[in-house]
Amino acid sequence: MTDVATSAPVEAQLEAYRSELTGYCYRMLGSVFEAEDAVQETFIRAWRGYDRFEGRAALRSWLYRIATNVCLTMLGSAQRRILPMDLGPAGSGHAGDPGEPRPEEIWVGPAPDGRILPERSDPAEVIAARESVRLAFVAALQHLPARQRAVLILREVLAWSAQEVAELLDTSVASVNSALQRARATLAAADTSADVYQPMDDEQQALLARYVRAFEAYDLAALTTLLHEDVTLSMPPVPLWLHGTEDILAWMTGTGSGCRGSRLVPVVANGMPAFAQYRPSQTGVGHEPWGLTVLRVSAGRIAEITNFLDTERLFPLFGLPARLG
Repeated sequence: MTDVATSAPVEAQLEAYRSELTGYCYRMLGSVFEAEDAVQETFIRAWRGYDRFEGRAALRSWLYRIATNVCLTMLGSAQRRILPMDLGPAGSGHAGDPGEPRPEEIWVGPAPDGRILPERSDPAEVIAARESVRLAFVAALQHLPARQRAVLILREVLAWSAQEVAELLDTSVASVNSALQRARATLAAADTSADVYQPMDDEQQALLARYVRAFEAYDLAALTTLLHEDVTLSMPPVPLWLHGTEDILAWMTGTGSGCRGSRLVPVVANGMPAFAQYRPSQTGVGHEPWGLTVLRVSAGRIAEITNFLDTERLFPLFGLPARLG
């Protein structure tokens, strides 16, 4: 992306980079809420220092330098964000208690595509952008030291040269290349594979339609045919996670049976298919928010179901209604 015209007001020049900077900060921080805070701080610093900027460097590079410093500062005092699978082995589908919810600050969270992915016309760029914000990829990034994380995102995702990254981080090209090599080795051990989400793909849409029909009918036999045998289910902010169809079905027929009668509203999160789940209201009228479900599809079946239960913050973020009916 080229720099915006310098004749535009400074606020407009900064605003043109909001979505791509939010995507960068989201990959760095693992939270769209923290990413938006980081971008706002970046814009404040840029606005205050704009008179001293004087075009000595490209505006985009300057903003990324500020955003990187903001993120590194935030990461210096923050706990690494995780998914439930990082806490330990899978639990039992017969467990009656999923565990006490953990603080929001420890979880990798979902993000609407519109907040973190700038508009692109090239289909290949669209696909690459979606792949770079998948939950599994963002979660894997959190295992990297902060500066390695920045190097890998700038080099592998944003396609900056080693020289450009070295200048941004005030280091050498050799140091950048070394950090990139170590980061790649760490990510190689993580399973970030998934089918590329293509909303216009007939087979993918058929799979998702069958998922919606089976879930809303609570037809667990039909649902099982759509899942990989080693499918996982997690429910941040509770720590319990399940592995395999047997445990997931045991959970859904037991403790999780309150999902019976739910309605699903399609959304897109992290370049992946997702649904807002509304459970039947305890008043007997309409449906109330229960969770935001993000699906990972692999080899034509559902390989991962992540239910984010922080509906008070997530549903407004995704522009979802407070209730149905």
